[in-house]
Order: sequence, then C-alpha cells, then structure tokens
Amino acid sequence: MRKTLNALLLVTVAFAWGCDKKDTAPAEGEEAAPAAAALSEDEKTIYALGAMLGQRAVQPLRLSEAELEILQKGLAATAGGGEPEYSIEEYGPKFEAFMKARAAAGAAEEKERSQAFLSGAEGEEGAVKTESGLVYRTLEPGQGASPAATDVVKVHYHGTLTDGTVFDSSRDRGQPVEFPLNQVIPCWTEGVQKMKVGEKAKLVCPSDIAYGDEGRPGIPPGATLVFEVELIGIQGK
Repeated sequence: MRKTLNALLLVTVAFAWGCDKKDTAPAEGEEAAPAAAALSEDEKTIYALGAMLGQRAVQPLRLSEAELEILQKGLAATAGGGEPEYSIEEYGPKFEAFMKARAAAGAAEEKERSQAFLSGAEGEEGAVKTESGLVYRTLEPGQGASPAATDVVKVHYHGTLTDGTVFDSSRDRGQPVEFPLNQVIPCWTEGVQKMKVGEKAKLVCPSDIAYGDEGRPGIPPGATLVFEVELIGIQGK
C-alpha cells in the first residue's frame, strides 16, 4: 500500500507540472506575455521526471481530461498541508483495483484494434502464422545455423507498435545485443529459433506472447509488437 501511495504521489507531481504548462495564447487584442525564461538544468531534470512518470504511470490509466483535472485538485488540496475533500484512508485501498481495471480495459481495446493489423500481416507473401499466434516472415535468408532456446544469440532488431511508433531499436543505437534466447518474450524465443545466422526476419507478436495486459514503458497494455530482427551470431556456433 505504501508503494502505491508513493507512486501516485509522484504521478500527481508530474501531472501538476504539465498542467502549469498549458497553452495560454493571448486573445485577439491582448499583448503576448513575455517569453518564458529558459529552464535550468535542475528544472529540465524535473521536467524529464514528470514526462517519464506521465508516460509510465498516468498514461496507462487512460484518464479523461476531466479526470486529470480531478487528479490535480487532489494534489493541490494536500500539497500545502491542507486536508483532502475525500479521505485517503477510505479511498486509498481502492487504488490498486482502479489501476488494474483501467489497464484491463485499455488492453482489451488495444487487442481489438490489433486484429486488422494481424490479419494483414498473415496475408503478406511468405508469412507463416504459428499455433501461438506469431506471424513470421523471412525478409532476407541466412545460410548459418539455427539457435536452440538455450543458446545465447547476437542480434540487431528494430521494434515498433502497429502504428509504426518505435519503442526500442538496437539499430538506432548502433549496437547489437546478446542474450539467452530463453530469457526473452515467448515471441522471440519461438521466432528466433526459426532463423538462420545471417537471416533477417519480421516477427509480429500478439500481446499474449509479448508483454501481455501489463505492457511496459512505451508499450501499451495488450499491444501487438512488430520486430525486424537480424540474427548475427550464436555463441559457440
């Protein structure tokens, strides 16, 4: 319970920062306000903290604009030492159930939106759909060995959401990665075993074999993920 309260406190701080930055363009005939002074390094750090918490903690709750305003009111009520209108002791125990319900609703909507994309991926030339739901397609064939689940592999990859948003990419970082193949998401464990060294392949991963209904920072609950993977090598082979 204490961890939940601390997390929500940080969330409200992050949101309050964002609310103070709303557009305040002058109406016709009014003089424009002086440009805001450049932020100090500490202020930029605080801003980045707010952005991170907004992405990781607030976004999955899928709050409406009105609900975001209520969140800010709750912060304002107690930040200066005042008493909240609604008891934390009474409503605090409901935090976890509320967050789980919002995440589940978001995951269900995300899965429904992904169906058309998955159907399209299955229909691409050369694509194969496995029993797990993985859609696998070779982009460039390889000539080397294929890994086992217990092998350590070296790969380059580029990961996107179904709308093309990049959430992770070793390509963009310019640095391939190595990892045990049985210690990643099931989609990768299954899909990379189908590859040969030197091969490039496209893996379309439904949420059930990716990050499920929980999601990850930058990955919504229930999201279908798309990876372009190059198998560079297998340790010891």
